[in-house]
Amino acid sequence: MPNIDFWFSIGSTYSYLSVMRLAKFGAENRVAFRWRPFNVRSIMIEMDNIPFAKKPVKAAYMWRDIERRAGMYGLSPRFPVPYPLKELERANRIAVIGASDEWCPGYTVASYRQWFEEGLPAGSEPNISQSLREAGVDPEETLNRADSAEGAEGLLAATDEARSLGIFGSPTFVVGKELFWGDDRLEDAIAWHARRNT
Repeated sequence: MPNIDFWFSIGSTYSYLSVMRLAKFGAENRVAFRWRPFNVRSIMIEMDNIPFAKKPVKAAYMWRDIERRAGMYGLSPRFPVPYPLKELERANRIAVIGASDEWCPGYTVASYRQWFEEGLPAGSEPNISQSLREAGVDPEETLNRADSAEGAEGLLAATDEARSLGIFGSPTFVVGKELFWGDDRLEDAIAWHARRNT
């Protein structure tokens, strides 16, 4: 079963919608997703693209849009959601380690669920330790790795790769050389994938 690369950054609000439905969506469409965490904030700062800071009307629309779409997917976020995340980089350093050790999806789903549905910011305690336990890994050992050169260098390398592919936002789905940006492009990515493999 070929992969679609799912590039995401914990800290991205719209990524909540994709993270929480990806496993079911992939099973229904017979597609495997490769989870690829990176630091979207770094790329957005380089592009001078800070979409919601000092833009209250746009931010209000974003939250209402997420609420509407979450309802369509059967999700139950609780508003207001803590935002932005203070520890975005740490959350994603952990995810990068998880991607290499294959527990990234479990950690990320748990992290987003606690952030959006329980009001516990991703990247901070108690979210981190609880999410790691749910993913079946030891929090202390994993945090030591994430806070070391391994974690920092891993996130930089992942972000450099995302940048080289032309990725500028989260979530982005990559099918071959085609980029599909945004949760609302997941269905388009699946359709493109099907065309390539028929």
